[in-house]
Formats: sequence, C-alpha cells, structure tokens
Amino acid sequence: MAKAPPARKLKVYAAQIGFFDTIVAAPNQAAALAAWGVRQNLFAEGRARVSKDEANADAALANPGVPLRRAIGSRDAFSLEPALPRAPAAPGPPRLKVVAETKGPAVQPRPDRSALAKAERALAAVNQRRAEEEADIRRRREALDAEDKASRRRWRQDRAKAQKGVVEARRAYEASGGEA
Repeated sequence: MAKAPPARKLKVYAAQIGFFDTIVAAPNQAAALAAWGVRQNLFAEGRARVSKDEANADAALANPGVPLRRAIGSRDAFSLEPALPRAPAAPGPPRLKVVAETKGPAVQPRPDRSALAKAERALAAVNQRRAEEEADIRRRREALDAEDKASRRRWRQDRAKAQKGVVEARRAYEASGGEA
C-alpha cells in the first residue's frame, strides 16, 4: 500500500486589508499573500503577521487556504462573509430640561409724563411765536419794498420833469445870448 503524502504544517497569518481583519491558514507567507490576492509583501511592510490567537487559529485551520474576514475592531468570529459592523444608534432628540418658573423683574409703574408734556407745549408755543414774528417781519418787509418801489418811481418821474425844465431853461438862456 502507498503511503499518504506527509501533511503540510500550516501557519495562521493575520492582516488588515481594507475594512476587514483577515486570517488565512497557509504553509508559508507566499501562499498567504496569494490567498489574500495581494502582490505586495505585507509582511515586509509590517501589515501582516503570524497570528497567535488560538480561537482564530482553529477557524482558519478548519478552512486552509481560504481567507476569513471580520470587520476591523469587532470581536465577532471570522467567517467567509462577515457581517457589517454595527453602527452606534443615532442620537435621539435632546431632552428638554424643566426649569422652574422664575419671576421676572418687578413691573414698575409708568413714569409721570405731565412734566414732559408741559415742556413740549412750552417749546411748541415758542416755535409758534417765532413763526408769527417771521410772518409779521415778512409782511412789513414787503410793505417797505412796495413803498420803496413807489418812491423810486415818483423820484424818476420828478427827476425827468426837473431835467426837462433845466433843458428848457438852458435853451431859453442860451437863446437870449447867455453862455452856458
């Protein structure tokens, strides 16, 4: 009878790829990289290592050469199709605080407005008196302007008559033989 080939000793390798922690049971690092489907050497970069976790090793050794995954940071078991990580619950609406009713400042009575009203009336009276005085001055100025205009017209007429009289008297004087 033929002897069975000797079983290869498998190691469990772990790495973080994308959003997942992955493990794989492989005979060497090259086989682990091939199982993960990566070309760069994650071991040289320090992103892959030999796993020492016994619970994870049992799951990987049950499926040699097959990468098992779980969401980064979760404590779930490794599997072929990991579940999505659980998102924390959205915060609810904020709770309103019940505040004891506080009394506002005491309502003060409205101040007496009579002194202000009296002062405003006095100011209005002063302004009214000034407006009346300006109107009176304007009327008197218009009357003086009219009187001045009439006086100038009379003066021009009287002057024209007087000049006409001077011209006639000069002609009569010169006609009688006088020298001007």
